Amino acid sequence: MQISEKYNPQETEQKWYNYWLENKYFHSEPNEKPPYTIVIPPPNVTGILHMGHMLNNTIQDVLVRRARMQGFNACWVPGTDHASIATEAKVVAKLKSEGINKSDITREEFLKHAWEWTDKYGGTILEQLKKLGCSCDWDRTSFTMEPKLSQQVIKSFVDLYNKGLIYRGYRMVNWDPEAKTNISDEEVIFKEQNGKLYFLKYKIEGSEEFLSVATTRPETIFGDTAICINPNDERYAHLKGKKVIVPIVDRVIPIIEDEYVDIEFGTGALKITPAHDTNDYEIGQKHNLPMIDALDDDGNLNDYGLHYAGKNRFDVRKQIAKELEEKDLLLKAEDYMNKVGTSERTGAVIEPKVSVQWFLKMSEIAKPALDVVMDDEIKFYPEKFKNTYKHWMENIRDWNISRQLWWGQQIPAYYYGDGENDFVVAENIQEALELAKQKTNNQQLTTNNLKQDQDALDTWFSSWLWPMSVFDGVNNPDNEEINYYYPTSDLVTAPDIIFFWVARMIMAGLEYRKEVPFKNVYFTGIVRDKQRRKMSKSLGNSPDPLELMDKYGADGVRVGILLSSAAGNDLLFDEDLMLQGRNFMTKIWSAFRLINMWNHEDKPANTTEIQTIEWFENKLNKTIVEIDDQFEKFRISDALHLIYKLIWDDFCGSYLEVIKPNYGEGISKEVYNKTVSLFEELMKLIHPFMPFQSEEIWQLIEERKTDEALVIAQQKKAEAYNEDIIKNFETASEIISGVRNYRQTKGISPREEAQIFTNATEFANESVIKKLANISEIHFGTKTDKPSFTFLVGATEISIPLSENLDLGEEKAKTEEELKYLKGFLISVDKKLSNEKFVANAKPEIVEVERKKQKDALDKIAILEEKLKTL
Repeated sequence: MQISEKYNPQETEQKWYNYWLENKYFHSEPNEKPPYTIVIPPPNVTGILHMGHMLNNTIQDVLVRRARMQGFNACWVPGTDHASIATEAKVVAKLKSEGINKSDITREEFLKHAWEWTDKYGGTILEQLKKLGCSCDWDRTSFTMEPKLSQQVIKSFVDLYNKGLIYRGYRMVNWDPEAKTNISDEEVIFKEQNGKLYFLKYKIEGSEEFLSVATTRPETIFGDTAICINPNDERYAHLKGKKVIVPIVDRVIPIIEDEYVDIEFGTGALKITPAHDTNDYEIGQKHNLPMIDALDDDGNLNDYGLHYAGKNRFDVRKQIAKELEEKDLLLKAEDYMNKVGTSERTGAVIEPKVSVQWFLKMSEIAKPALDVVMDDEIKFYPEKFKNTYKHWMENIRDWNISRQLWWGQQIPAYYYGDGENDFVVAENIQEALELAKQKTNNQQLTTNNLKQDQDALDTWFSSWLWPMSVFDGVNNPDNEEINYYYPTSDLVTAPDIIFFWVARMIMAGLEYRKEVPFKNVYFTGIVRDKQRRKMSKSLGNSPDPLELMDKYGADGVRVGILLSSAAGNDLLFDEDLMLQGRNFMTKIWSAFRLINMWNHEDKPANTTEIQTIEWFENKLNKTIVEIDDQFEKFRISDALHLIYKLIWDDFCGSYLEVIKPNYGEGISKEVYNKTVSLFEELMKLIHPFMPFQSEEIWQLIEERKTDEALVIAQQKKAEAYNEDIIKNFETASEIISGVRNYRQTKGISPREEAQIFTNATEFANESVIKKLANISEIHFGTKTDKPSFTFLVGATEISIPLSENLDLGEEKAKTEEELKYLKGFLISVDKKLSNEKFVANAKPEIVEVERKKQKDALDKIAILEEKLKTL
């Protein structure tokens, strides 16, 4: 068979992906096999593939493909998240570009535009995942806003409300003026910003005296309703019970006392603005202060802002500072570094705002979700994330689940009056009508009397059901699929959504199915650039994954990104790793071409070949045991390194070199068949990591039926192996390396034969050593008196008489130089070991390392001194 000189990813990747899809290798249905289930962390429907997705989905694909090849019924459910804030923002921007304001159209019209946008642009990322080789069951693709999933979200809301876990309350929330919705505490990112600390003068009513109050937000004075001092602060004892005048506003407000105020911080006097600060809100509630909300939903001052009404809060901050100064109401302004809350989604500075919202009580459902992780019923990899999880779960706050958006599941609360409790909660308006009739005892009510809550549910309130909802487990809790596929096996996700998603899925799973949603959670690291910055579009430091795949092939990129992804640690991206991945593909292709070129002859295998086959079979079995162990610990990069070394060093570097026939000769059919069989096993091992090239080679080795494709082939199970056979071959490899090193350092041609003198009585792999090291004769138990190059392999001494082409004078000078260095090194080691304090206090293993250094140095010195005598 004619095999092209170079492997071409562009020609093969689409071909094999289409073949896998056509034959439905990725599709899963419940059967007699044990299930292996992964649900994809659903990317935003607005998203496109970035380096974090590449890492996360490559790991998932490796796990799924390996499970499929180990006899499991592997099911990887793909899908996307409706991403309410991000998607609504994109649709609003699109409408604005067409001259349409969201406020000018109905909810129904807006949703029509949102669905059109989603149908047109949504799902791009899933198509990109196919290019990466992801073996998802695309027939099961789900979307968090599709009817079946939305129905389950609404059902769970009603259920939790009826259980008393969901309530409606007037609370301080995090308002995002750009997205025009509140967001949860977990979606607020605090960033350090340079600002000013303004010291304002609040005049004491009926006096010329003033109180100095420090604030970073002078624009909020319009909402001031009190000044607070610590009752133990002697400086202000004379002001107790008095009132002050708010600068510019000229409103009279009381001076109140509360131990919350830190005497040491600022001036020790705090302005209380209950509508614009979380802590002020708490103090306001405690002291029954009025609440003045001076900002609108866009972050502009409203009518309470007097002559600043309609102006942006940040513009007002600059202008009001000027006015305060002109009116002698500003004592001073200092530079100040402040931590400011910003929206994770839009980056806008968060405005604390009081409003009526829906909340889910968390303390009751958090406890069992904490226990299952702490008791290792769900295992975290790396384990360090258990502490992060524990801290959050033990300090959990009620979850604000309502959002002032239209894109999302609409809250199923229906109002029939203006009173605070004039509402019912039901799955649909017909059920709501029946409940409203019962509650009001008014049988004349119709659906026209009911008005549904305008808010949508937080996106996470749909995705926390994901492992169940994709199998219709909330609507139909006893269906065949949920009973078979749930709990899922492994979850691969990023640590930054441990609270948003992981914790909440655990809570939902325990609440609705009384069992955990997955058995293991693997937290990937963050992909960073060489300067350790997180890769992002805004920084412009993230390469385009599609361009990388075009350049290096999908397999090259997969291998490159995984080689550097140590379990749970951040990944420092370097394009050289992709090059390493591509070079590995080239190495495998070259090995395949080499094997394919050999002529087969009817002749028996010789001793060298038999020994080498026996060694590689044992090495393969040992490596499979080690690979299984690494996968057990989710050390996927380490598992790849083992396979990489087995193929590159052991198979290509040693095995093929030994069995390769001499020029002009053929290879024994028996050896050839065995070699192909071993190579097939290697293709099975590498397939989860490099699916495209391995399938291409597999199909080229021989014609296969559809049920013989590599994607569904079964990997070899771990078998017993003989450690002595492996060690003996490793000893032979070290001897071969030593001889090659001699030739290389002395500039001697590899073709020049050499002899070996050794204190060993035999070598287990003598013929292998002779062939690969080009040795004409081995003299066992014999020393040579000729000038020679000597090295140690363990306790075995190997001497090679120096080539007659060498300059012995130069060799003597080099040897003396090496001896001088070793003696100096030995003095430093001896000094350390003669230090009683070091020996007594250092860890035993460190002392042992130093003793080994001492012995090695003494052995080498003895060899070099012997060599000098012969020179």
